[in-house]
Amino acid sequence: MGGGGFSLEPENPLLDDHILSLVNKDNPLISFIGTASGNSADLIGRFYKSFESKPCVPSHLTFTSKSANALEAYILDQDIIYVGGGNTRDMLRLWKKWGLDLVLKQAYHQGVVLCGPSAGAICWFEEGLTDSMPGALSKLECLGLLKGSNCPHFDGELDRQEVFKAKIISGEMKPGIGCDDGVGLHFINEELHAIVSSRPQAAAYEYRMNESILQERILNPIRLKTN
Repeated sequence: MGGGGFSLEPENPLLDDHILSLVNKDNPLISFIGTASGNSADLIGRFYKSFESKPCVPSHLTFTSKSANALEAYILDQDIIYVGGGNTRDMLRLWKKWGLDLVLKQAYHQGVVLCGPSAGAICWFEEGLTDSMPGALSKLECLGLLKGSNCPHFDGELDRQEVFKAKIISGEMKPGIGCDDGVGLHFINEELHAIVSSRPQAAAYEYRMNESILQERILNPIRLKTN
């Protein structure tokens, strides 16, 4: 998700409801991981406020409450892992320290739905455009479950579009997709299966180099509606 969900648009549940609909269970287990925000109590509280009224069983993960073995068992028992936004670089460093990066890859291959906005979006790709380092937007090596690069907040933070495109043109970043706030990319087995949006005008944009020319393809999403 380029941005959206309970943390960015709490009055618009369309993306979060869509995520729950991807699991063929009456009450799927969904865990929020708030590492990128330093396990913000406010963000965790907003997660519960949003999801406790939905047909699911919400919980959240903090490393201090889990041993390594318990961490793996907990993650693999979930139906959905929902990663919050924040500092992606610090999040990935902590995940690797605890071995959570490997557990999440295992969860992916076992069919657990992995999702999230911003940091919770770019982390699944080979590379992401991040503001984790002060003073500039920069490339970050991520988990690599999905090929290429990703840039969130494409319409919400004005510098992102030009920086993302420039880094692809220069070869610093791999080709990839920029996502407006409210847009979700749905991948199945590393292939882009669908694009959805909780907002009427939002879109995604795919960038590829053709020899020395950057090619842009607008990816128009399915507009989600209230059931």
